[in-house]
Amino acid sequence: MDESVAKSFNDCQRLAQRTGRNFYFSFLTLPRPLFRDMCALYAFMRVTDDLGDDASRSIAQRRAALRSWQNGLNAVINGEASSHSVLTAIADVQRRHELPVEYLYAVIQGVESDLGEQTFKTFDELSDYCYLVAGAVGRCCVHLWGYHDDAALDRAVDCGLAFQLTNILRDLGEDVENGRIYLPREDLTRFGYSTEDLRSHARNDHFRELMQFQIARARQYYQQGCELHPLLKPPGRPILSAMIGIYGRLLRKIEQEDYDVFASRVRLHRVTKLKVAATSLLRPHRKPSVP
Repeated sequence: MDESVAKSFNDCQRLAQRTGRNFYFSFLTLPRPLFRDMCALYAFMRVTDDLGDDASRSIAQRRAALRSWQNGLNAVINGEASSHSVLTAIADVQRRHELPVEYLYAVIQGVESDLGEQTFKTFDELSDYCYLVAGAVGRCCVHLWGYHDDAALDRAVDCGLAFQLTNILRDLGEDVENGRIYLPREDLTRFGYSTEDLRSHARNDHFRELMQFQIARARQYYQQGCELHPLLKPPGRPILSAMIGIYGRLLRKIEQEDYDVFASRVRLHRVTKLKVAATSLLRPHRKPSVP
């Protein structure tokens, strides 16, 4: 590997280790070359997300930064050199794994759609958004890990939706402060819980019923995502099990803490995540189940 490309991958690994929290622990289950590639993929997603969330810039400036980022991606994929280590690494990953570049574009589109206030009328609208920021990422992952049945692409989208729904429930308080309400309005109406209730962090019976419904929905997508396991080539099976195990436990912890996602962010202990990753490595052929 070219020295500059190797340095780019090292930069991506450091970024993933510093900011990856839950995902980074699952990466540890991969063979070294795939671990390196997943760190590059994560770093691309992280930088894209950070460009959209940079509060020091105006919405117009952030939008321009995302367009510049996509132009840089286009250039490096077309063979031009890049001064940004993440773009250098992701272009190498894209070429070797024949990764459809439209998945990377989808992520940028999803982050751009988050600029300003964000609300959804229906779950179908939310699902479309989740595909951009998570389902497309799932499809990137299975291209890296390898699969032997095209059904893996749909199950990867289910996994992405499950993970993103978990993030949405965990981050309700933080998101509403930033003008983002990801829970569909049809669901809020169904359970008699208003946007004003959400903004005031009300934890009443209506909220608990709403959260129970959302968690049950997420678990349904986790169950469908578990069907991805036998469709993957062996190197990808432990990491899928680890990701489902870690994120599934986050969902369960939200329940255990009586849905209190407003006081502080629900987290798993580092030791718990390491145990999940180790168990996935020790039982690579065991189909995951939702905690």
